[in-house]
This record gives sequence, structure tokens and C-alpha cells, in this order.
Amino acid sequence: MSAGKFKLYDAAKFLIADTTLNLDDPADWKIALFTSFSNADTLTNSEYGDLSMEHAAISNYITGGAALTGVTWTNNAGVITFDASNPQWNVVGGSIVCKYAVIYKDATVNGIEKPLLAVAILNLLDDVTIPDGSPLIISFNSSGIFSLSGGNIN
Repeated sequence: MSAGKFKLYDAAKFLIADTTLNLDDPADWKIALFTSFSNADTLTNSEYGDLSMEHAAISNYITGGAALTGVTWTNNAGVITFDASNPQWNVVGGSIVCKYAVIYKDATVNGIEKPLLAVAILNLLDDVTIPDGSPLIISFNSSGIFSLSGGNIN
């Protein structure tokens, strides 16, 4: 499943700018799934604990989501890109039902407990249902999860 565009949480923009949130550190990044009843797409949320209606810990899904692997933060000709390997859940013992994917740092950073980074809508209309026995693979954009560019100073 292709992830929609990831949007940065408001607090994440500030935390990246003041280097509180070190994207160059590949450790402790996670991705979690939330239902259509969640507030996950409210960009004013700042910590994982602010979010509601995460997918239940069933069907091979663990509360808190999965660790992101292959995390990179690269600079290519002034375009800085955050990326990772595509996460996958092998659905067993039921279905996974979700609408949002949220990336967050599974650590306390300068007193901020599990700061949120970005959210994507997996389906604009409703929850996505992945049936028992099927894999749920979130395919990130081939150009990265998100990029920063255009920081010209006048």
C-alpha cells in the first residue's frame, strides 16, 4: 500500500529546527497505525501520548507500532531527505484496520516523551482493511518520506 504524503507535525518542525529532534540519529524511530476515529491527523499534536485510537494489539500488530529500519537523513544538492525501509506487518489471526500511519521517536528527547514527526493518510475515504493472511506493507515515496529544501536567506 502506498502511503499518502507525510505531513510534519507543527511541533516537529520546531524541534528539527532547534536540533532537539536529531533526524541524523537512526535509532528509535517507529511507525504506528491508527483508525479513522483517531486524532492522528491533527497536526498540533506533539507527543505519541496525545494520539487516540491506535490499532489494537492484535493480528500481529504490537501497540506502539514497528521499528523503522534503514533510516537515513541525506543531503543531495541542498535537498535534505528523511527516508527508511518500507515497514511490513504479516497479518495473522484477524484483520488490521487503519487509516493513518504516524512516525515518531520512541524516546524521551529533552523532556519530550515520544515526539511525533509525521503522519500520512493511508486512504482518504475510510479505514483500510488488510485481511488475515495478507501482508500490510507501507510503501514510502521513492524520493523519501519527506524532504526539506528552499531555505534561502534574503
